[in-house]
Amino acid sequence: MTERKPVTLPRLLEMHAGGEKIAMLTCYDASFAHVLDEAGVDVMLVGDSLGNVLHGASSTVAVSMDSMLYHTRSVARGSNKAWIVGDLPFDSYHASKEEAWKNAAELFKLGAHMVKLEGGGWTNETVRFITERGIPVCAHLGFTPQTVTSLGGFKVQGRSEAGAALLKRHAQELVEAGAQMLVLEMVPAALAKEITESLPIPVIGIGAGVGCSGQVLVLHDMLGISHGRHPRFVRNFMEGSSSIQQAVRRYVEEVKAGTFPVDAVHGF
Repeated sequence: MTERKPVTLPRLLEMHAGGEKIAMLTCYDASFAHVLDEAGVDVMLVGDSLGNVLHGASSTVAVSMDSMLYHTRSVARGSNKAWIVGDLPFDSYHASKEEAWKNAAELFKLGAHMVKLEGGGWTNETVRFITERGIPVCAHLGFTPQTVTSLGGFKVQGRSEAGAALLKRHAQELVEAGAQMLVLEMVPAALAKEITESLPIPVIGIGAGVGCSGQVLVLHDMLGISHGRHPRFVRNFMEGSSSIQQAVRRYVEEVKAGTFPVDAVHGF
């Protein structure tokens, strides 16, 4: 068996261009990072979703920069193959692009290969400032958990003609600003597919249909061990699996084959 090579940004762009699906999962510690690496996960997202699944909070907004630094370092220590994306938490990139750069650099120093931030329009200059200084950025559009209150709750985004047009415009602007990956969350499948096909960068979907360049889920959700309300688009891959590693392998295989997710399932 050929040993898997470390995933790089050029490799992710090559996968997108060639139609090979990208399998992404959240990860928060070294032990799970090792398991995900061995199971063939392409991208690990050290997500601020740790506020929900590790801290028991009702939202991600209370997650601190210190928490993100701690968990990014832990994941980096346990992985040597996957591409690692570190979330910039709420209030860590809002005040100024200089503050955003400083926090992005801290994540980068501890092992993140890329940082992720939410929102379009107002984030364009921040994305440009960070990428021009050598740190790749993943943007996040659609349902953005850090602004769940202003969105009116857990709702699919881009259903109206105006909403779809805004998402398409924001996606294009973010690419022009230098974003090298995009997460689309809870967006109609047809719209997500249209955006994916229009962009030169990988688009990773979560509740956005099978037409994206790849998929991401919260690790605890796909293992069936998270508490509270579960999104309808989540599947428990532990059902029918004999181990966590087998469950993760099944997830990777189904993402790669394009059999996960089901386009008709969105939202909560």
